[in-house]
Amino acid sequence: MTEVILEIRPGTGGEEAALFAAELFRMYRRYSERKGWKFEVGSMTPTELGGLREGIAIVKGPGTTEALRYESGVHRIQRIPTTEKSGRTHTSTATVAVLPKPKPQELEIRPQDVRIDVYRASGPGGQYVNRRESAVRITHLATGLTVTSQESRTQIQNKEIAMEVLRARLFENQQREAVARVGDERRRQIGTAERAEKIRTYNLAQDRLTDHRAKKTWHHLERILAGDLDRLINDLQKALHPKPELR
Repeated sequence: MTEVILEIRPGTGGEEAALFAAELFRMYRRYSERKGWKFEVGSMTPTELGGLREGIAIVKGPGTTEALRYESGVHRIQRIPTTEKSGRTHTSTATVAVLPKPKPQELEIRPQDVRIDVYRASGPGGQYVNRRESAVRITHLATGLTVTSQESRTQIQNKEIAMEVLRARLFENQQREAVARVGDERRRQIGTAERAEKIRTYNLAQDRLTDHRAKKTWHHLERILAGDLDRLINDLQKALHPKPELR
């Protein structure tokens, strides 16, 4: 059983990028359901048109790290938006980060290291979610990193989720700094979300997905966005992390 933190945010492209971020979040959620994994939503910040400003989830199950390790980076979509009257193809991006969930002993967070604020949850969840101050915001005082969680119904659950996400982000920063100290240039997972910094392109008009690292192409985008990722992930594992030949 392994656990990872999945974070998705829109990049360039305005509302189209937010809509794409929401589609990616649903894609990974459906893929997790297919695999029998637990997809625990920590934070979702929707837009008025159904897009996503931020989506964070903890994915738990056998093989999560191995399966999702190549999803981190800038994803790019090319399509004609429903609001586009002249029929022009637009390009938008979203960033995906997959962070390993460190054990508490790997990175200690003391009570005096953080500020915890509680407030009333808002958004989906009905009246129940607004009765109490169940949403939690944790701020790491030394770095200014802030994590919120409001999707669970209890303050305790939201605090646990927010703390896990914060620990994963701090651990990732710690690992990055350690690598930098020995002179290795390790590219940040999600880059700057510019269109040129992409790992993958989804072209709806051509029903084609291209992974630019593996230089491979797949079709049937509708199935892929519905969570049918097994073939894609298997191909990427072979192309990007080939097993050594036995002699």
